[in-house]
Parts: sequence; C-alpha cells; structure tokens
Amino acid sequence: MNPVLEEVVAELAAAPQSAAALTLYALVSTLEFERAGYLFKLAKLRDLTAAQRQLAYRLIEMMAQGQNHGADWQAAKARMDGLVRGA
Repeated sequence: MNPVLEEVVAELAAAPQSAAALTLYALVSTLEFERAGYLFKLAKLRDLTAAQRQLAYRLIEMMAQGQNHGADWQAAKARMDGLVRGA
C-alpha cells in the first residue's frame, strides 16, 4: 500500500473518532469526487496538528498526480471506512 495511505490508516486507527481522524477521512472521501470539484472546507485543516496537515497535503499531492483511485486507494479507503464506522 502507498506509504501516505498507510500513514492515514494509522492515524485513523489510533483514534478513529477524533476530530483529526474524521477530518483526514473527510479529505480522503472528498478526493474521490472530481466531478464535484473536490469540495473540502480548508478551514478544517486547523483541526490538525502540523504533522497531520503535512499528511493532508501529501494526500492532495496524490490527487494532483492522479493517484486518488485504483486498488491501493480503494483498499485503504475500505480500511478507513471500517475504522470510522467501528467495524
């Protein structure tokens, strides 16, 4: 799995219901919807630590490089879905 996605999954696993985890999860979810313009409220980045913001920026860079889909992305997203939903 992509190291950035592994890091996001680890952040969510550490505290799945925290504001930071939910913000990162929302960003990942948003980055799947190009047709909707990737609508994400940037002010939510304030809920993240500096290190978590750097992780968010790396996710955005993945999108810019067209890496926000495919097997790795879908596998990581499925793990995140389960963490956030408590499964």
